[in-house]
Amino acid sequence: MFTLPQEESRAPATGLGSASTRDSNYGDGLERECSRKPDQKLPDPCDPTAMFSSNSSYLSSRGGIIKWFWDSAEEGYRTYHMDEYDEDKNPSGIINLGTSENKLCFDLLSRRLSQSDMLRVEPSLLQYPDWRGHLFLREEVARFLSFYCKSPVPLKPENVVVLNGCASLFSALATVLCEVGEAFLIPAPYYGAITQHVCLYGNVRLVCVHLDSEVTGLDTRPFQLTVEKLEMALQRAHSEGVKVKGLILINPHNPLGDIYSPGELRDYLEFAKRHELHVMVDEVYMLSVFEKSAAYCSVLSLEGLPDPQRTHVMWATSKDFGMSGLRFGTLYTENRDVATAVASLCRYHGLSGLVQYQMAQLLQDRDWINQVYLPENHARLKAAHTYVTGELRALGIPFLSGGAGFFIWVDLRKYLPEATFKEEMLLWRCFLDNKVLLSCGKTFECKEPGWFRLVFSDKAHRLCLDRDTGRGKKQAPCQEPDVGLDPGSPGSRPGPKAGAKPLHHPGIPCSLF
Repeated sequence: MFTLPQEESRAPATGLGSASTRDSNYGDGLERECSRKPDQKLPDPCDPTAMFSSNSSYLSSRGGIIKWFWDSAEEGYRTYHMDEYDEDKNPSGIINLGTSENKLCFDLLSRRLSQSDMLRVEPSLLQYPDWRGHLFLREEVARFLSFYCKSPVPLKPENVVVLNGCASLFSALATVLCEVGEAFLIPAPYYGAITQHVCLYGNVRLVCVHLDSEVTGLDTRPFQLTVEKLEMALQRAHSEGVKVKGLILINPHNPLGDIYSPGELRDYLEFAKRHELHVMVDEVYMLSVFEKSAAYCSVLSLEGLPDPQRTHVMWATSKDFGMSGLRFGTLYTENRDVATAVASLCRYHGLSGLVQYQMAQLLQDRDWINQVYLPENHARLKAAHTYVTGELRALGIPFLSGGAGFFIWVDLRKYLPEATFKEEMLLWRCFLDNKVLLSCGKTFECKEPGWFRLVFSDKAHRLCLDRDTGRGKKQAPCQEPDVGLDPGSPGSRPGPKAGAKPLHHPGIPCSLF
């Protein structure tokens, strides 16, 4: 559990969810958490008396915490940016399969964003806007979400707040919904940067609802979230004196790729209503469902939300439109007090008028989105996913993938000499030494050492690289990927393929790609 003390004058202990992101080139910042030295002493996440040392007489305790996130785990990204792969300038460099970015549609986006209708300069765009976002943009967002979330009734512009990305949204919501030291429930594994998002401004804790890979029946799946597990985590938090104010859901899920069914969503929302918990639903991958059989349901599509005043939905263009550097995110909430409080923080997290105009133009271009961008994006995601899952099968490596998002949850437990996070980190560093940057399971608060997130949404010449020659190798024929843990039974730890080299052998990690 992510733990904070009650006094602001003391530096809080922290979980290991995520290191800080330095700038847009540093992506989600997760990979750096894996780079801690095996003997590096970390604060005990369950000890409220644990202290940070900022090593600086110039910083407050809060400043020391913020600096710690930056300083504590730099190796992965520092190494990557010193030796970044480039097909022409550095063909033997490190390939980043750790940061969850869609790099498959830059050509489509470049052409669309370069068209003449995207450039407009007028006085209102150069002046202070309504901090909720310009009305023309909020109207467009409401129409966009109504259509793609399949809302039973049109969504209202006055319930929309626009700001610079979902990271800022998590920070703002944590700050306005919780007192210092209060907590959100979150199913784990989870996108670990949320730890930082809710901590640095709001001093809010995360209480993990730990999921595991064991399958206990025909109607269960690996890492399945249930109401029973939510109840147990909530009771445990209460017994430890932690006040829980909300629940965070990620749908589609990062890193699992799970998609919650309408029934599951309603069960989770009913649980939250019983306990008067806010629910923050991150739907940032909602248009990145590339398997036709993987039916997606937005919370906003449900008839009659159990507690609409405590249900808050987030979406952004960073994933679905491959524009993580543009920094556009939006909140939809029917709670006007929450919307107003978050909007007040938008004076620190707002978008320029020019970007707001571009986003409105993009979101209203339904013909381009439906006929050009989404079909091609889904086809490219599916092709890349099919290739990488085929390579994993050929190596006998189990994995989870639900047909959504940009990543595969890969089970490398059989390659750990001991089932410890120290061994997981050593395996992560082995990949890095062999010029592949991944994200290890500890950054997602996975309780089972040996799981890794592998991002596949990259160009074929990087996925299919022959490291001996620095040239792309011929891609194998694509096959339809299965959904679920494959190969082997769910939660199993099968041995290596006959004749296969262990992954700690120099060069073997490259054969994955």
